[in-house]
Amino acid sequence: MTKLDSAYEPHLAVREVSLPPGGEWTPRSSGWSLVQIGSGNGYWLHRQLNHELEAGTVLLLSTRVPGSIRASQLGGLSLYSFNVQPERLTGVITLSEQNFLQEMASMEEFLPKVFGPGSALAMKWRELRAGQSREGLAFRLRLLQLFAEGVGNEIDETAAGRGAVRDAKDAKERLCEFLNQTPASELLHLGFDELVRMTRCTPRHLSRIFRDVAGMSFREKRAELRLQRARELLATTESKVVNIALDSGYQSLSLFNLMFARRFRMSPGRWRQRHRNNKGAARLIRKGAFRKGR
Repeated sequence: MTKLDSAYEPHLAVREVSLPPGGEWTPRSSGWSLVQIGSGNGYWLHRQLNHELEAGTVLLLSTRVPGSIRASQLGGLSLYSFNVQPERLTGVITLSEQNFLQEMASMEEFLPKVFGPGSALAMKWRELRAGQSREGLAFRLRLLQLFAEGVGNEIDETAAGRGAVRDAKDAKERLCEFLNQTPASELLHLGFDELVRMTRCTPRHLSRIFRDVAGMSFREKRAELRLQRARELLATTESKVVNIALDSGYQSLSLFNLMFARRFRMSPGRWRQRHRNNKGAARLIRKGAFRKGR
């Protein structure tokens, strides 16, 4: 599909998608998508960034950052989605807001935005879907209102930040000082919002300086540390895999198993077994060599 054709895809129109157990769905429309899980459970998968999803959860996604929703192997999943293309909202949003949304769309640290089933946004989205009419101007305006609430905080914070003078050097120094003084284990459970408050700079600026300092995004670095921690615990302790998952910063065993297998091409249990088999073989070789030398 050409860019010209994609501009005329359905805009502010609700789509319903049903996935079989283990099935995947990837948003294809340009711009932004607001998605709500209607029923079932699954995962949002994006390289090393993953979220476990339950019914009612809302995701704010950009098609510039590749990813997909996968249904649980235990059952199917249904979702509802609508697309918003800022360039088609001329006269509704400002040029500055359009530019911000385009820049935000390509920044991994903000995506996806996840709203729990009990959040105000999730409940409004659910009530809107339950209404009798899913067409007409009033319905489209309410969809646009949901999208605005999803991104509104970032737009407001950015607008306010333009009036303040920020010292980039100081923010970078604060970040370096924090990383130099903080044990890696504390980063396993650290949220990006917490780091924003610690460094006292905007999320977008922190995203840039973190990549400059660490050589990768905050989420990539945290995922790397979590898996390193998990491998260390698997190799050196007798802890159950579920406890290792929690200690490494994962909220559930199923998500940990999925992430570990995607990275290392085997389950945590299999990795532990192989490591211990190799270590045992190494001990036998050393023991045999010692006896031969005597």
